[in-house]
Amino acid sequence: MERVIRLCHIAIVLALVVVLLGAWTRINDAGLGCPDWPGCYGEMILPVDKAKLESAQQFYPDQPLVEVKGWLEMVHRYAAGTLGVLITALAYLGWKERYRNDYPLLLSVGLVVLVILQAAFGMWTVTMKLLPQVVTIHLLGGLLTLSLLFVLRYKLKRIYQQVKPQGVVSHKRWIVIGAALLFGQIMLGGWTSSNYAGWACTDWLMCERSEKVSFDYKGGFSLPRFDGQSHEGGLKDRESRAAIQIVHRIGALAVTAYLFILCLVLRKQRMLLAPIGFIALIVITQNVLGMLNVAWGLPRYMAIAHHGGAVALLLSLLWLYSRVGLQKEGVRHAQR
Repeated sequence: MERVIRLCHIAIVLALVVVLLGAWTRINDAGLGCPDWPGCYGEMILPVDKAKLESAQQFYPDQPLVEVKGWLEMVHRYAAGTLGVLITALAYLGWKERYRNDYPLLLSVGLVVLVILQAAFGMWTVTMKLLPQVVTIHLLGGLLTLSLLFVLRYKLKRIYQQVKPQGVVSHKRWIVIGAALLFGQIMLGGWTSSNYAGWACTDWLMCERSEKVSFDYKGGFSLPRFDGQSHEGGLKDRESRAAIQIVHRIGALAVTAYLFILCLVLRKQRMLLAPIGFIALIVITQNVLGMLNVAWGLPRYMAIAHHGGAVALLLSLLWLYSRVGLQKEGVRHAQR
């Protein structure tokens, strides 16, 4: 069943591409590059001929057709659709192995359900015109898909490959807490991005040096209702957006402190040094990128780097978790 593991590896790489493509689409304000779903201006493939483009525009006369944004959105959808096919194939292969007691069939089928939900939220992202809570959930769903594929890979390798004893580590729960805190911080980042709050403060330490900003936390974290109005560009006022960004910064400090403490606690475990080193490096890089994004006005390449850093940090924590899990599993095999 090495082919299952290979297919899982391909799905992980594609899921990473889909997550980054989604971020790049959002950063380039292309979330409504196609105002319909699943096609684009009534076409499954955006035409390149000028006459056909003008004809496609007639479907949505109030939404100007920008080819670059349309292609960004459609490439993201094509990649997500291909990922859905791969995950369905993994579930099919898992069903064929359903008589094995240790095969993660429930996880394989659960991933199919998650992909279907992701498709629904992808549709609602467009039809509800970038409603912030829908955009944020869609982002978290993509990261959850990537994370569960990583977990599936770990479980498959545990089944099909021999695991040798490496020692015992008793901090698995603390790694899970770290991953949960990171997910919460990524959710704050998604809320910041979907409300276009990245521009609310121009100083990385105080929000503003030249003026006093009143933070409206209630307004910042209230869920807007869908009334048919587009949320592209954001609808919250300056005080609400500033509050969102400040809470995101506080969350970053909390996650940074927790992960550094976790790295210090686990540093004596020799087999964990590689993932711990990556976690520490990425945490430092993420904080620097966050400061530079504020200081430099959120340039696109810096914003996608910050998003990619969050994904890399999540994968590093999953790597650390898998190392601990493999060690524990190895000890169980040794004791039998």
